Amino acid sequence: MSTPPLTLRFAEELRFLLPTRHRREAVRLPSDGTSTVGHLVQSLGVPLTETGVLRVDGTAAPPSHLPSPGAVIEVSAAPRPEPLPEPVRLLLDVHLGTLARRLRVLGLDTAYDNDRGDDELVAQADAERRVLLTRDRGLLRRRALWRGAYVRGERPDLQLVDVLLRFRPPIAPWTRCPACNGLLSPVAKAEIAPLLPPGTRRSYDSFQRCGSCRRLYWPGAHHARLAATVRDAQAVLGGSAGLGRSGTAATPGGG
Repeated sequence: MSTPPLTLRFAEELRFLLPTRHRREAVRLPSDGTSTVGHLVQSLGVPLTETGVLRVDGTAAPPSHLPSPGAVIEVSAAPRPEPLPEPVRLLLDVHLGTLARRLRVLGLDTAYDNDRGDDELVAQADAERRVLLTRDRGLLRRRALWRGAYVRGERPDLQLVDVLLRFRPPIAPWTRCPACNGLLSPVAKAEIAPLLPPGTRRSYDSFQRCGSCRRLYWPGAHHARLAATVRDAQAVLGGSAGLGRSGTAATPGGG
């Protein structure tokens, strides 16, 4: 007598991660007697970071559970919003540089380096207790990874909306350096006047300086675009909901 297959039913929100042939109906896999629920789910392309409660024959089960032949496994999606530890600390992989800068404009503690390998990213996420954001599902399957999340969307604007909706983090626009993630603070114009181009010195009075890389910022040519990013983020989060302290008059737009 043949062994009854396992049936896996994925929440609608997770089906885009499955192979195309499995997206419309339940997935049936042979029962080998050795594969855990977690292994089965991830073998189909769904990292456990994206899942919520796993149920086997109607009962909640851990990823390490070994299902019996013929079991029905139900895979729910991770809750949204998903609670984050305080303070919120993020780490982005090398392919998400534009998203990293936008998160920093919103005041989120966002680590990013454009030459970090996978092993280094996992080690940093674990050591600094940062949530690793990536579109690399293989990276999210690393057992050593403390916590991670798959970023949906090809474009940075869609990726930003996805991160905000998933975690609803408290934001504090204009308080972090988009270049290095350092904290910004107001600086008197008279103190930095010799460092400014003549046109900037004539046109602007409000300035901020990064406490880490010492870059200067003022509401320059890029301000309108960045301000639109902040407004859009506030709208996604529900106006003032989720906002932390606001920035000073000077905003990252030049310097």
